[in-house]
Amino acid sequence: MAIAPLRLGVIGLGRAFSLMLPSFREDPRVQLVAACDPRRPAREQFTADFQGPAYESAEALIRDPLVQVVYVASPHQHHADHTRLAAAHGKHVLVEKPMALSLAECDTMIAACEAASVHLVIGHCHSFDTPYLQCRERIARGEFGAVRMVHALNYTDYLLRPRRPEELATREGGGAVFSQAAHQVDIVRLLVGRRPARLRCALGNWDPGRPTEGAYSALLWFDGGAYASLNYNGYAHFDSDEWMDWVGEMGRPKDPADYGAARRKLAGLGPAQDEAALKAAGTYGGPLYSAPAPGGPQATHQHFGSILVSCEQADLRPMPTGIFVYGNARREFLPLPAPAAPRLEVVDELHDAIYRDRPALHDGRWAKATLEICLAMLQSDGAGSDIPLRHQVA
Repeated sequence: MAIAPLRLGVIGLGRAFSLMLPSFREDPRVQLVAACDPRRPAREQFTADFQGPAYESAEALIRDPLVQVVYVASPHQHHADHTRLAAAHGKHVLVEKPMALSLAECDTMIAACEAASVHLVIGHCHSFDTPYLQCRERIARGEFGAVRMVHALNYTDYLLRPRRPEELATREGGGAVFSQAAHQVDIVRLLVGRRPARLRCALGNWDPGRPTEGAYSALLWFDGGAYASLNYNGYAHFDSDEWMDWVGEMGRPKDPADYGAARRKLAGLGPAQDEAALKAAGTYGGPLYSAPAPGGPQATHQHFGSILVSCEQADLRPMPTGIFVYGNARREFLPLPAPAAPRLEVVDELHDAIYRDRPALHDGRWAKATLEICLAMLQSDGAGSDIPLRHQVA
């Protein structure tokens, strides 16, 4: 028997929605039926593209009887309110990372969804990406022995991209930890497969004109003795996609000749509102927005920088096209088929949770554990000490 598509209503038509849009368009399991956004041009474009209503308020969208699932892609500080509101109206919820800005907010989101008997899935985090999922599957089968160490490194232009003022304020959910560390934390937790126990971290806040952390280094210890190093630098100098065969985070080829593009885009901008306007112009509905071309698979998977997993009998290196295995006697490459569309793994998990009642991996408790680690990174830098972790799941 055919299963009806998930009827999705979107809160927030910004960058997160723009990145998920190719998946929603290409996947017959999803139907975009409504949206809301404070920007009138974004609302008008949604109505033109999908022939569905576009509201000014989240409350109006959530009351729409056609909406079955609410995709919360609003700014970080609104995730908890929008999730609770959706659950109160009996809607399933897909929430962008980070889940929230405090553990208490996470608890209220989990409780609201459980009370309403609706599913809560948190994503997109890059731990959904097929190369990491395939690594974990092979590790779980015991092909390489237990994980002993994971090295995660990513150098990007994150902090030099156009930002709204709150994105440059850590207390308001800005900065590299809330926006970027959630990806690396999720990936290393997935790969190790054990409960994290404690963490030590140092932050880099090196540009007075961008007053939030743009870099971090963290060491995360797990039950059983495994550990992971997480390193991130978003100050737009070295680009670690050079080590990923010049495939960008979104799974598309990059031109090394574009070096410095982020800095050039910001050059000459004055007040903060100009920068925010530049960001809005490049997102859905904006005059500089370029819609993804419909149809046709891309050749490579998305990723989040260089990852090296040291197991007892091999080192594993997930790449955009497959997995390098450095074993005891030989080095081999395990190719992966090209994705039909980016981020379909998110739809897989959401669809199977709602229609097949399969427990989601990236549920509220999983995402709360990731947020605890992100908060511990901020706390560790300030205290100069290890931080024990108390809300973790394997």
